[in-house]
Amino acid sequence: MTEQASTDTQPRLGARFAGQVALITGASRGIGLGIAHRLQAEGATVVLTARKPEALAEAVAQFPEGTALGIAGKSDNPDHRAEVYDAIAEKFGRLDVLVTNVGINPVYGPLIDLDLDAARKILDVNVIGTLAWVQEAVHHEKLGFRENKGRIVSISSVAGQVPSPGISFYGISKAAVSHLTKSLAVELGPDIRVNAVAPAVVKTNFATALYEGKEEEVASAYPARRLGTPEDIAGAVAYFASSDADWITAQVLTADGGVITAGGNA
Repeated sequence: MTEQASTDTQPRLGARFAGQVALITGASRGIGLGIAHRLQAEGATVVLTARKPEALAEAVAQFPEGTALGIAGKSDNPDHRAEVYDAIAEKFGRLDVLVTNVGINPVYGPLIDLDLDAARKILDVNVIGTLAWVQEAVHHEKLGFRENKGRIVSISSVAGQVPSPGISFYGISKAAVSHLTKSLAVELGPDIRVNAVAPAVVKTNFATALYEGKEEEVASAYPARRLGTPEDIAGAVAYFASSDADWITAQVLTADGGVITAGGNA
């Protein structure tokens, strides 16, 4: 299974998101692109953001004409976020679903040797960036996010649930995302639901270092006996974003093939 979502193997789905607009950050590949494909397959118009214009254009080209819009920029840049929300308001006049998927982990190694500037950058993108996307969606006067009973789904990580050597500070940032999810759900209810999905290792470029050359060995620790795919996470996000989950908020769904229960880590 490759990182890119495959449209020709996408199951026939209903139209739970017909007439709705969904924004997915970090969506030029991997989990974000998989989520965008799933929501579009269920009727949504999707807006994708990513840092690299060329990769984003290639991603948007995978969708049926008129169903996807790509806007390139850095997720932690306030001007980029304003551009995205203003474009959504102008072109579509509404926002229904916000999926905050952007996450970085530029360092690997023990916390005791962690470069503190790298730590600040991780927090700025993974935590402050997540909060900023939410704040600006809620406060934008022309999106009607609250009036549309908006749904927010953030991508956390099982690294935020148990110590994960080598990526510990990334895990710390994702633990913050999980707590942020719960806190926002309490503040924004009943109008807006907020949930998160916490994956273990998913087969994407982002996680390559965790399984490349040793996939069978890594997967052996998972009761499911395989690593995750972007489609696995997309299904969970689509559930949280749909009316099927209207009574579900403030939850963090562990999507890990059972590895944490079996005593493993990210």
